[in-house]
Amino acid sequence: MRPIQLILSSIIFALSLGMNAQHQEVSEKPAAWKGNESEALDSNSVLYSFKNGKFEGHLRYFFSATDNNGKLSDYYANAAGGGIRYETAKFHGFQFGVSGFFVFNVGSSDLLQRDSLTNQTNRYEIGLFDMEDPTNKKDIDRLEEFYLKHSYKKSFLRFGRQLVNTPFINLQDGRMRPTGVEGFWLEINDINKLKIEGGWLYAMSPRSTVKWYTTSESVGLYPSGVNTNGTKSGYAGEIDSYGAFTLGIRYEPTKWLSIKAWDLYFENVMNSALIQIDLNKEISQTTNLIGGLQFIRQDAIYSGGNESPSKAYINAGSTSMVYGARIGIKKKNAGVQFNYTHITDDGRYLMPREWGRDPFFTFMPRERNEGLGNVHAMNTSITYDLPKQRIKTSLTGGYYILPDIKNYVLNKYALPSYTQFNADIRYSFNGILKGLDAQLLVVVKMNQGDLHSDLKSEINKVNMELYNFVLNYHF
Repeated sequence: MRPIQLILSSIIFALSLGMNAQHQEVSEKPAAWKGNESEALDSNSVLYSFKNGKFEGHLRYFFSATDNNGKLSDYYANAAGGGIRYETAKFHGFQFGVSGFFVFNVGSSDLLQRDSLTNQTNRYEIGLFDMEDPTNKKDIDRLEEFYLKHSYKKSFLRFGRQLVNTPFINLQDGRMRPTGVEGFWLEINDINKLKIEGGWLYAMSPRSTVKWYTTSESVGLYPSGVNTNGTKSGYAGEIDSYGAFTLGIRYEPTKWLSIKAWDLYFENVMNSALIQIDLNKEISQTTNLIGGLQFIRQDAIYSGGNESPSKAYINAGSTSMVYGARIGIKKKNAGVQFNYTHITDDGRYLMPREWGRDPFFTFMPRERNEGLGNVHAMNTSITYDLPKQRIKTSLTGGYYILPDIKNYVLNKYALPSYTQFNADIRYSFNGILKGLDAQLLVVVKMNQGDLHSDLKSEINKVNMELYNFVLNYHF
């Protein structure tokens, strides 16, 4: 049992002894969930903080279908699940929080069946369930949060299992459940115009898994591509690291300008640093100017996680750099943005896919540019909202120029150049169904590179359509 589980379990056990420390006679009514509602409680008591905590619930349905080109295999899946979250009221600044979620496979194609032409497995639909055990259709559950938190004014320190959202480690909530982390997390919100957050994360439960792993063990649970010499990557289970240390600073000198800097130190493996400037300037009563600049630099640390190059996550001495820019106009109900990202040819931009999605301006849901170098990516996004009808729509088109699929030094996953179009429609219900949201996402990806007659670089990557329909009910 991990230290955090042992400590918090002991606290809960001690509290339970104090609140209900009597023997249950067989002649009495069941009291396994016995409470004390008949007498007034001292507002300074631990029991008061538990009685006055906050419950939240979430039900989710997710349909996904992949239509591949020609005779390549197609897939579909239906997932349904739900969860409960509870956080106590404050007791001398302390709070305890816990949440869990369950998922059921309620009707899917055979996600383990390999395509007859490529011998490849499913990519998208399998992620709705447990990638470590795709045959499991019923017992897919996870203790997602389990933490102790102490607040002071607007700031807090949280210890345990929790959810965080940063440029490098984030929820990446494009399936049934997001990525969870375990460790210490500090957030300082009491300095004027400045926010500081960060911590040490020593364990993770990536999206599409149910188990918890040490930070180093979590890397390699997803497909790991190839080394720079073209051999299969061998870093899964071979990385030596004490965890990830991250720090973020956000400074807002004015209401329309923000500057943020982040650093992620993956101990013994690599360091990633980001600086980003965001602009949201009102230029008329109905129009805002949107802009942004981004720079990311990565450097390998020592041997990149393992002294054997074939088992290292990143080659010793490797460096990569990313430049990004954004410009756009936002009116009351509509907006348009133009985004650009360039990953230089110094090396691959690497970030464990188990930890989150790309932080790039040109990121589009259902594809990533991680594992690549010498990339020119550009896209245009148009949004149009109908507030009275509770409808939000967006249409995004992108063109991504990547290295050749046989350029293993700069193309980790043999992904060819491509164009991508996303159409996203969201509707929020009202009245008797208030709390229910629906989303329809249609993704079309077309090849723009040389496949070298290799269907493995086509299936689930290009010349395909992906359909997602999602229902969320929050209460």
